[in-house]
Amino acid sequence: MPEPGAPRRTPQGVPYADLQHIVNADGLHLFCRYWEPAGPPRALVFVAHGAGEHCGPYDEIAQRLKELSLLVFAHDHVGHGQSEGERMNIKDFQVYIRDSLQHIDLMKSRYPDLPVFIVGHSMGGAISILTACERPADFAGVVLIAPMVQMNPESATPFKVFLAKVLNHMVPSLSLGSIESKWVSRDKKQVEAYDADELNFHGGMRVSFGMQLMGAAARIEREIPSITWPFLLLHGDADKLCDIRGSKMMCEKAASTDKKLKVYEGGYHALHHDLPEVAESVLKEVSGWITEHSHLLPPSKGNG
Repeated sequence: MPEPGAPRRTPQGVPYADLQHIVNADGLHLFCRYWEPAGPPRALVFVAHGAGEHCGPYDEIAQRLKELSLLVFAHDHVGHGQSEGERMNIKDFQVYIRDSLQHIDLMKSRYPDLPVFIVGHSMGGAISILTACERPADFAGVVLIAPMVQMNPESATPFKVFLAKVLNHMVPSLSLGSIESKWVSRDKKQVEAYDADELNFHGGMRVSFGMQLMGAAARIEREIPSITWPFLLLHGDADKLCDIRGSKMMCEKAASTDKKLKVYEGGYHALHHDLPEVAESVLKEVSGWITEHSHLLPPSKGNG
């Protein structure tokens, strides 16, 4: 723990006083990024990153949205990147949702009349879905890039789930192995960048963390039939990290009338960092969908 009175620092040793940050309900500092357009923003877009990464790699998406007069904001989830908290460990998945709502509420208080969108990838997709389910009337739409909706059937067989539950009681910190970076993207440069990024977590996933992901997936499955908010799903059919069957099931079973699933043939997990033509298509889909949906809303009454 830091000395009493000593400035709080990121895991990398940078004082939080020098960085944009929020302090969550547990008193932990979360590093934040903001991409603010030159003129008055037309809508707010919150970005939820995935497990073991941070919000830095969403710069291309955020810049594209910023050019369209959208104010984009994000934070490193607790235990990730430049935020405080034990690395890739969480006592309850709900903490991610609670912190997201805190940051969204902060931005809404500054821009009370603007529509709010969420963009989420992988575990950030699960966070986005559950965040929107808590406040369905608050969001104009949700964009999900390869979201974690269901656990991969190969990694969550009934026997493995049973084993994980047993191990969670005995050795919750036991490692289940790390994310295989070769499945992140078909672009070798992107895989190398992922491996070289010191803000990414390259260690193993604990059993206890795996249990939290399984719990989140089970909760999403229960929520899907009552989802009515608009959403766009983008998923690669060769994704080995988050199963595309989850996205197909969500598109089929959600009650929303405004829903779309775009499948990228041969696409890997991080579609926004996949082959250049796929990454560009993702930028176009995301920015086009959010722009179109911010036009569908009644004009705002000024920017508060």
